[in-house]
Amino acid sequence: MLLILTHENSDFDAVASLWAAHRLHPEGVPLLARRLNRNVNQFLTLYWGVFRYRRQDDWRRQKIDEVLLVDTHALPSVRGLRPQTPVRVIDHHEKEMVRPEWRVHVDPVGATTTILAEMMQQAGLKISSEEATLFLLGVYEDTGNLTYDTTTSRDVRVAAWLLENGADLSAVRRFMEVPLTAEQQQLYERLLTAAKWHHIGGHAIVVAAARGADDFDDEISSVVGRLRDALLPPAMFVLVALPHRVHLIARSNEESVDASAIARAFGGGGHSRAAAATIHETTLQPVLERLLDLLEEKVQPVVRVSELMSHHVKTVQTSDRIADAAGEMQRHGHEGFPVVDEGGRLAGLLTRRAVDRAITHELGHLPISQIMKPGRYTVRPSDSIVHLQEIMIEEGWGQVPVVAENDPERLIGIVTRTDVLQQLMRPDKRGRKPNLVEQLQQAFDPNLWRLIEAIGREAATLHLPIYFVGGLVRDVLLGKRAVDIDIVAEGEAIGLVDWLVRRFGGKQHTHQRFGTAKWMLSPEVWKKIRGGAAAGEEDGVSLNHLEQTTAIDFVSARTEFYEEPTVLPTVVRGSIKLDLLRRDFTINTLAIRLDGAHLGELLDFYGGLRDLEQGLIRALHSLSFIDDPTRILRAVRFEQRLGFTIEARTLELLENSIELLPRVTGARLWNELAQGFAESDPAAVMRRLAELGVLTQLDPRLCWSEAAAAAFIRMGAVLADPAWSAAQPRIGEAGVYLLLWLADHPHPVQEAVVKRLRLSKEMATVLEKLHELLHALAALPAGAPASQVEKLCRPFADFPAALLAARVWLDGQPAAGQLDRYQHRWRHERTEISGHDLRAFGLEPGPWYGEILDQILAARLDGKIATTAEERALLADLAREEAARLAAETARETPTTRQPDRGKNGE
Repeated sequence: MLLILTHENSDFDAVASLWAAHRLHPEGVPLLARRLNRNVNQFLTLYWGVFRYRRQDDWRRQKIDEVLLVDTHALPSVRGLRPQTPVRVIDHHEKEMVRPEWRVHVDPVGATTTILAEMMQQAGLKISSEEATLFLLGVYEDTGNLTYDTTTSRDVRVAAWLLENGADLSAVRRFMEVPLTAEQQQLYERLLTAAKWHHIGGHAIVVAAARGADDFDDEISSVVGRLRDALLPPAMFVLVALPHRVHLIARSNEESVDASAIARAFGGGGHSRAAAATIHETTLQPVLERLLDLLEEKVQPVVRVSELMSHHVKTVQTSDRIADAAGEMQRHGHEGFPVVDEGGRLAGLLTRRAVDRAITHELGHLPISQIMKPGRYTVRPSDSIVHLQEIMIEEGWGQVPVVAENDPERLIGIVTRTDVLQQLMRPDKRGRKPNLVEQLQQAFDPNLWRLIEAIGREAATLHLPIYFVGGLVRDVLLGKRAVDIDIVAEGEAIGLVDWLVRRFGGKQHTHQRFGTAKWMLSPEVWKKIRGGAAAGEEDGVSLNHLEQTTAIDFVSARTEFYEEPTVLPTVVRGSIKLDLLRRDFTINTLAIRLDGAHLGELLDFYGGLRDLEQGLIRALHSLSFIDDPTRILRAVRFEQRLGFTIEARTLELLENSIELLPRVTGARLWNELAQGFAESDPAAVMRRLAELGVLTQLDPRLCWSEAAAAAFIRMGAVLADPAWSAAQPRIGEAGVYLLLWLADHPHPVQEAVVKRLRLSKEMATVLEKLHELLHALAALPAGAPASQVEKLCRPFADFPAALLAARVWLDGQPAAGQLDRYQHRWRHERTEISGHDLRAFGLEPGPWYGEILDQILAARLDGKIATTAEERALLADLAREEAARLAAETARETPTTRQPDRGKNGE
């Protein structure tokens, strides 16, 4: 026999799961627990004719072949149940300690009823309206009417299915809102009187402990629900002492306050939002003391303002004009500014709404003081997010200035309503947040990591937040090795580098205008970082190897705004949050903090980690491609490099902005194309650009051909040949890829692309040379002798990129083999004799010197001669022929001597 069981003090989720399991296993017996919640008991009394559970009083000892536990991991005591009886578990709670031989099915949904209802759907079972009502009660009760944080989309879909199958919402409301009994009301009043607020880890937690009446035999969870509704605490823990036991009921709305962790410590269970335990203790006070100790131990610290704030707040003065403030808001995208008086003291807050209304009424000439919200409401970095919310709610300030811990007059940052909402709406990622310190260590050479740690310690000394940002963070999270090291400082990067040079040595190159600095590392720096170890090696890493990292770039956090679409932005100093906002896609907006105790902290203001995990390329805002259309090419590059997908809305924005590409300068477009050519699969990048219509924006006649794609793929194999890789074309590999792309386009199209991309004169010349070379090779016979090939290729020797592109393009054709032999051997062939030898033969210098030497080289290339003696013999023949030719020409050019005309009578 299969016995189906659930937990004591059964709620609707328990009894609904019990019946759903019985529907799935009709042979099983659904045995009710001894104690049911009062509203559950009332429901079953009314609907007992529909739901034929077995009550404990009706249970008789019999052989149990298997147990199915639902909505619990705890096996209750039942007559006939043996320790070796096989057990299956279906539950939505986090997995607790169970026997290893048990089969456990746990799904992280809001209610166990959801799991079993899905199984019924899959099995194609039909349910009655009464069953649908019971199941909906189970889902609603454990998800707080689908409002608890543990609610999932699966719970919502199941609720919809139950409504479609006739669930009665009026019955659900009636049994979810059962009034308290007189005994429950008395307990409620005792708990309300005993309730105390405790501030633990920055959280406001209610703890209420009271003794129930000796004869109390009613449900406690309903009392706790009413108490929770009255006090509205973020978390609440209730202890009720009854004869021989103490009941713990835990409720929490805070991610950092795990109700189940506390309940498990007392031998109970549940999930993070609702849990309970029965403690076999006769005295209330020791249990209360242990509860308070556990809360101090297990409650995670609350989020602080320091984790949300943006540094280096921008302010306006009371005397500034409203119109000027409107311009600043438009430039920076801020919703408000703190207002300071002439002494720099906080005077109030200026909101975008107030500015917009003033501008609408043509009051832009007035001073800000006339429309600002007066007041001096501030928070400190150590204040909790709860305190921040209270200020925002009570005072109506959507942007609250942050002041220094020990100096309430010094503004150091700002925190906004958006910051709070992003924190509150962030999904619970406990257990999935990567160990970023560990991943950073894996991404860097050990000694280079020591240097980064040292930089972080020095920055902490200066109270200067520093970060890795963008692509480096993205690649670290993807498990790739770090290559280029750039550090963003939320403050003066130049001052930090100056400090590092004085502290460790090296040199610095700075650009005051851009707030950037380069720390040039020296052997002295590495010796100090390695703790003064002997120069040469340590941990198997030589100093010479370390010196491959010769410099680290530092930049001050910046923000930017676009005066006009498609033009380069204006850049000004800003916070790290604004610095990340100016980037292209969410996956490039991640940052890792490096200074002091913050080492390894991940900043994710814009959902970059989520998109990285889901493999999506998502633009930060709807004007992203309008501001900078080159991001279109960048989106494709990242999509192909990472194997990601351009998110649907981003793809729509991209396609709508393609027509702006003609307004972008050729130099910027060529820079993006060159970076695409540098990808591991540039053919995939070009194919995607063609699909999206990007290439025809450069010239309507441009296309992407399969021949070009094949040539791109062959490029790597050809460059693996040392003879070709040593050619080192001055236009770079990107230039060669451009030649291959344009190789099968008509010459007018090639010229148009050169003009549109503003390519260098050298690039244009090489493209023309490739055009000439391919035409010449096309006319070359398949069996042409070496001398003919060498003579054809010789004029292109100064254009190795053209030769390389032709070799790749013609791969598989006879001309490709001829180019290979030219590159490997024929271009290196030289004659042993020279012009001196020709002079020794009595030949006067002239153009025929080159012709004779070419003939000797051709004979050597074609295998007709091989030694110096044979060269000299051939030279002798050629010299004699040349001498004879010259003599004949001289004879023809010498005029015949004319005899005097003696006339007819000329004796």
